[in-house]
Amino acid sequence: MEYTNLGRTGLSVSRLCLGTMNFGPQTSEPDSFEIMDRALAHGLNFFDTANVYGWRTGEGVTEQIIGRWLAQGGGRREKVVLATKVYGKMGDWPNEQGLSARHIVRACEDSLRRLRTDTIDLYQMHHISWSTPWEEIWQAMETLVAQGKVLYVGSSNFAGWHLAVAQGVARQRNFLGLVSEQCIYNLMTRHAELEVIPAAQHLGLGIIPWSPLHGGLLAGVLAKMAAGGAARGATGRAADALANHRETIEAYEQLCADLGHDPADVALGWLLSRQGVTAPIIGPRTVEQLDRSLGALAVRLDEATEERLDELFPPIGNGGPAPEAWAW
Repeated sequence: MEYTNLGRTGLSVSRLCLGTMNFGPQTSEPDSFEIMDRALAHGLNFFDTANVYGWRTGEGVTEQIIGRWLAQGGGRREKVVLATKVYGKMGDWPNEQGLSARHIVRACEDSLRRLRTDTIDLYQMHHISWSTPWEEIWQAMETLVAQGKVLYVGSSNFAGWHLAVAQGVARQRNFLGLVSEQCIYNLMTRHAELEVIPAAQHLGLGIIPWSPLHGGLLAGVLAKMAAGGAARGATGRAADALANHRETIEAYEQLCADLGHDPADVALGWLLSRQGVTAPIIGPRTVEQLDRSLGALAVRLDEATEERLDELFPPIGNGGPAPEAWAW
């Protein structure tokens, strides 16, 4: 396993992050336990979850599964860099969602209880709050850090200017502020390259891409369908995207075949090669999927391959950061 620092911090995390959103709804608790044990066996030490995962309001199903796994001991908690999130709806009353100081503190206490731990290593804001001032948010986070309940704070789904404003206020308060941004980023969704990633790099934030395979479309969906396998990318919104981009996906899968790599490995390998990216989030439903994901660490893309990928999945505008992406 390869490791890197999370943004400008001294914290070492694996180059792949274990996403746990499937634990509960798609993957049984015993299978989830097996996946987490196998992740540690591979040296994968970065686990990501959220209080809303499990999709039963207020229950924190996935956090509970992780908590019961951690409670088995054996050094599990000591080895894992544990990340969870706050923002989503956790009840029917007005103050049971968002980023008010009240909700941040209470949601943290609830996550700690479900996760059966004393400390959350990375506490991420799942979305920007349009109604809460940064002074209030940082005061709550500072309290949790001072109490030892949170070590680092991250964001998710923020715009570049949100990152800048947040860090400006944090600096005024002599607070470390954000250390990471978790955003959607993959070959088919490259908006983050315009401002989010440049802002994160400038501010010293690590980028943690979610949906690196774009709902399975970059994981060999056409080959799986031809073989009669159940393909995640053949249902729901992914099916519509596949219909609109079928020729591109066909060309992509042919390129991967010519390279001798699995399409999922190429998609993850491309992300791992991008400046500013700390660790793409993989979300295996089975141990076998986890094992296969590690192949991405061996992928090295040459200049010609990267140029071909840019042809298939063009960056926005002229490519690169704003404003040059659309201006002279």
